[in-house]
Amino acid sequence: MFDIRVIRESGDKIQSRLGDRGKGIDWDLLLKLDVERRDLLTQVEKKRHRRKTVLSEIGKLKCQGKPDDTKLLQEVEKLAEEIRAEEAGIKPIEDQLNDLLLRIPNIPHETVPSGENESHNEEFRRWGTPPQLTFSPVPHVELGESLDILDFKRATRMSGSRFTIYKGAGAQLERALMNYMLDLHTQNHGYLEVIPPYLVNRAGMTGTGQLPKFESDLFYIASDDFFLIPTAEVSVTNIHREEILDSADLPLRYVAGTPCFRREAGSYGKDTRGLIRQHQFNKVELVSFTNPEESYDELDRLLIDVETVLQQLGLHYRVVTLCSGDMGFSAAKTYDVEVWMPVQGVFREISSCSNFEAFQARRARIKFRGTDGKTDFVHTLNGSGVAIGRTVVAILETFQQKDGSVLIPKALHPYMGGIDKIEKR
Repeated sequence: MFDIRVIRESGDKIQSRLGDRGKGIDWDLLLKLDVERRDLLTQVEKKRHRRKTVLSEIGKLKCQGKPDDTKLLQEVEKLAEEIRAEEAGIKPIEDQLNDLLLRIPNIPHETVPSGENESHNEEFRRWGTPPQLTFSPVPHVELGESLDILDFKRATRMSGSRFTIYKGAGAQLERALMNYMLDLHTQNHGYLEVIPPYLVNRAGMTGTGQLPKFESDLFYIASDDFFLIPTAEVSVTNIHREEILDSADLPLRYVAGTPCFRREAGSYGKDTRGLIRQHQFNKVELVSFTNPEESYDELDRLLIDVETVLQQLGLHYRVVTLCSGDMGFSAAKTYDVEVWMPVQGVFREISSCSNFEAFQARRARIKFRGTDGKTDFVHTLNGSGVAIGRTVVAILETFQQKDGSVLIPKALHPYMGGIDKIEKR
């Protein structure tokens, strides 16, 4: 959330840097509300000062043993009523002003390519080569059903579209991937594992940027004013909400493996079959808190940690730098890691690694105290380390065999109870 004083003083510069990301923000209304709010506050402050002066005069009269001055008493009463009324008038203006401020996206870092959509993203690097299959590959939906490890029909009957039942070796593969990633990130990459709540309050969603703009994308429990997390980033970032951290403890790095819940409100008709776009899916999430000077080094480190997962699994992928028009609302810079899907013959996103700079920290009031005793906002970062359902898709399609079986990557063998291949039962 931007400070209104910054908008007031540097609004043109901010609008210029936001470019198309700032479309839809009513800047004139924002500044108008700011003026109205300040005018009302000035009036209230003047009347408070006058009331304090009158009360002082009444007190002096009492000390002198003189009778109460009716006019002064009436003025105090009138001023109190006017102050209450004007203070009540300030709140709706402040609420509307704050709502507008909360809808302003983060400013892109200077190294972010400009552009309107994914066609303007820039490839950063690639790893590996596409698998050379000597037969026509089978889509993961048909493959999972033929191996009896994925059941889409019964899940749809139970809960509707965009849900899946994992069975047998499919459930074991999903669990193996979760445990493998958590072990890798905790034992090799230095992250602290946490199991956060899957339900968070409105303040938590606002702190990380999901609210108020993206409420329609969230599953909401009205009776308790709770939201199901769309990603563990929300819960984990809010671990330090309204705290002041010690600079000596930075960076703080957390990893969490959780289910994620998304309504996918804006994606009707897209990827309706299979595991690519689900309402419920598992994901391992990486979150870092760091001082501003080191946050872009931390982003590079985070990206390497994510890439290590795919390299050890032997999955071909590429890294792209998102342009300003394709980045998420809260991000200052984002790298997408896209894994190769042999059946579709395209790269599909499997992880996003973002530096939010101080954007989330301002909203969630997360600061650190430097060696000089002064406080400043931390920078927060997160990356999917990685989305498990899409990893299952990549494994099934990349390592499928002509006979319909699927080889298990060697990195997962210790987690599969000795199974190195999924075959028809």
